[in-house]
Amino acid sequence: MVESATFVAAVKHAIHHGGGRNHTKQTIAGDLPLATLAAARDPRSRAPWQRLYALQVHVADAVVVAAAVLLAQYVRFGQSPAFDNGVNKQLTGFSILFAILWLTALAIFHTRSSRVIGAGIEEYRRVLSASFWTFGAIAIATLLAKLDVARGYLAIALPVGTTALLLTRHLWRNRLRRERARGRYQTSVLAVGDEGAVSELARELTRSPADGYHIVGVCIPGYGESREDSILVKGQEIPIVGDETRALDATVTFGADAVAVAGTEHFGGRGLRRLMWDLEALNVDLLVSPGVTDVASARLAMRPVAGFPLLIHVEKPQYEGAKRFQKRAFDFCFALVAMVVTLPVFLVAAVAIKLTSRGRVFYSAERIGLRGKPFNMFKFRTMVQDADVQLQSLIEQNETEGGVLFKIHDDPRITSVGKILRRYSIDELPQFINVLNQEMSVVGPRPPLRREVDTYDGEVMRRLLVKPGITGLWQVSGRSDLSWEESVRLDLCYVENWSMVGDLIIIAKTLRAVLCRSGAY
Repeated sequence: MVESATFVAAVKHAIHHGGGRNHTKQTIAGDLPLATLAAARDPRSRAPWQRLYALQVHVADAVVVAAAVLLAQYVRFGQSPAFDNGVNKQLTGFSILFAILWLTALAIFHTRSSRVIGAGIEEYRRVLSASFWTFGAIAIATLLAKLDVARGYLAIALPVGTTALLLTRHLWRNRLRRERARGRYQTSVLAVGDEGAVSELARELTRSPADGYHIVGVCIPGYGESREDSILVKGQEIPIVGDETRALDATVTFGADAVAVAGTEHFGGRGLRRLMWDLEALNVDLLVSPGVTDVASARLAMRPVAGFPLLIHVEKPQYEGAKRFQKRAFDFCFALVAMVVTLPVFLVAAVAIKLTSRGRVFYSAERIGLRGKPFNMFKFRTMVQDADVQLQSLIEQNETEGGVLFKIHDDPRITSVGKILRRYSIDELPQFINVLNQEMSVVGPRPPLRREVDTYDGEVMRRLLVKPGITGLWQVSGRSDLSWEESVRLDLCYVENWSMVGDLIIIAKTLRAVLCRSGAY
């Protein structure tokens, strides 16, 4: 962040040298000339961790690529007596050229761009695209040159190198998220827009500390001296620095790395374009919120008008047709395989429950499924036989915000075996029977009780547009630690954006959440 002394010195310099003269470009938002603001902002001060992170990833990529091509050469040709030293030197030269081309492709596809590091799967997609582009180019070149080198060579280098690149990127991303969760490696953001819009934007950007966004200030159009000088977001006071005309001054003062605009009506087309140019001179990113949240990027597309991207088109959610059939087929096959693989665990759990407490092995409870249709959901019994009768005496101990869900730590109704079953989510294995009966999906919203559905408003009712799932976004985002509002938000997000790729990612994350026993009690 720029020190205040630097900023004050720049202001004095501007006053002394006539910063407001015609030859100095004047900013559209603020009292200080743009040249003065640019001088006050040390270009090296902008997120120095990004340069260090990119350098570290660059070195790791070079090591991985070099190791992959040398391994491929050694395995394919190293032990063969058919090649003399001269040929081996040519192969080494080919490997060096290959490695340079691969690293160049990684740079061309911007796989180390600050806009993709640590954010979603775009970084992985670019790494894959760069790798397959490289191998395609090498294969075509060797085919046209009639060189009998590429087939076995590429068959080793491609899977080994690409897998290693993705693995190292994953390790770097995990390190980045850990550092961000500790408050380091942050991207400082100045938010501009109406108070409600910037409050919502601030909540979304800071929802997960591991995403690395820190709101340093807000500019509210029409801000007056009589208004409060800060807004409260998730218990944190964020200063209001003025209206939209103070955006550039505040960017330098607070050392923001990006300006996020929530609503562009106060700038207009020309004003927003000038703001973009001015921020470019300061080496600051401009982020424009589309005003829609919890909508996957796959459903968003820029719609050109007269050749310019003027509108954002939001695709409708896909609930019917081929995708529903695909999901149903996947659910059936996955549940059948899961039942066969977990059969030994299934039998051991059933015997342990029967020997240690009175009552049935399975617990059956009514849940509300697709389009409000009730069904009986099966689980291994983890509580004493009369647990439902004891619920009323414990209702005041409910630890879930909103009071709709009932969750408490150290529930006295849970048996000793039940604690183990819950800790490892073994109690949920019988729900695969519900999946085979087409009452549930492997992935979906949390199966609700009837009393929960009775409290739903029109928005929450959208949870019932798809089948409830054994796991879902709620399972991999905190499980029992989630509030009611957060659970609803995640379920609606899943309903609006579900896809088979998303389901596979959730299943993989579920396995990790179960092994880590996070949020299970």
